[in-house]
Amino acid sequence: MSAKEKHEIFLKRAIEIANLNIDNGGRPFGCVVVNNHDGEIIIETVNTMHINNDPTAHAELNAIREIGIGKKGTMMEIFTNCTIYASGQPCPMCLSAMHLVKVPNVYYVNSNQDGEPFKLSTASILDQLSKPLSQQSINIYHLPISNSLYEKWFNKQQQQLK
Repeated sequence: MSAKEKHEIFLKRAIEIANLNIDNGGRPFGCVVVNNHDGEIIIETVNTMHINNDPTAHAELNAIREIGIGKKGTMMEIFTNCTIYASGQPCPMCLSAMHLVKVPNVYYVNSNQDGEPFKLSTASILDQLSKPLSQQSINIYHLPISNSLYEKWFNKQQQQLK
């Protein structure tokens, strides 16, 4: 079996669970996380925004949350050995989370362009985020107040390493 065929198996599974999610009142997004070492599925998740009105309950973020809960080791240790397969192009929020946990590979089926006619594209959000803060549609203000939060955190991390 070729590498492409292996990827297609997991992408088809993401589509399958996304279809089931539609049948259950959800959005058409499914995610499959696969261990790169043994090729086994670690978790399958879907978009659950419809269940609790949580706009961050995207399939990929649900996978990252669920894998992280109760696991030993850091998120980076877990995710650097995984591949994420998604039915739709990951949104900027999900991509940011994937960058934070150092996911090395992501494959997706439907692009933002595919989703545009169905109001399922996040391209406009990506466009906003690519602009300087002063040019985004949200008013974002930087108001510095003297504090030592970052220094305190850094020092605590250094102490834990000793």
